[in-house]
Amino acid sequence: MAQYHSSLDSVFLALADPTRRAVIARLGQRPASISELAGPFDMALPSFMKHIATLENAGLIRTSKHGRVRTCEIDRDRLSLIEDWLDEQRRLWEGRTDRLESFLRDTDKDHAK
Repeated sequence: MAQYHSSLDSVFLALADPTRRAVIARLGQRPASISELAGPFDMALPSFMKHIATLENAGLIRTSKHGRVRTCEIDRDRLSLIEDWLDEQRRLWEGRTDRLESFLRDTDKDHAK
């Protein structure tokens, strides 16, 4: 369980930055080279590479080198970790709001008597 939370923490930490979220959004379309991904950002390549390293270390992307070109692709399986956590939270909160709704309905009936 601790490893699950550690993995989840690293994923959310990686996604906390808008540059990294934009990279993930772009890679959601198709794999891309580092230079393609870096193009829209006004930063030096070494700074951009730190973002790539953070995403790779969190397991959100994979990189491969073909000749002189490094290509990135999203790891969709890793994104399922987020989806599973969000589903769990959704079930928890829906259950709480359902119980609150039931309580309020019962309270209204008691006051109407």
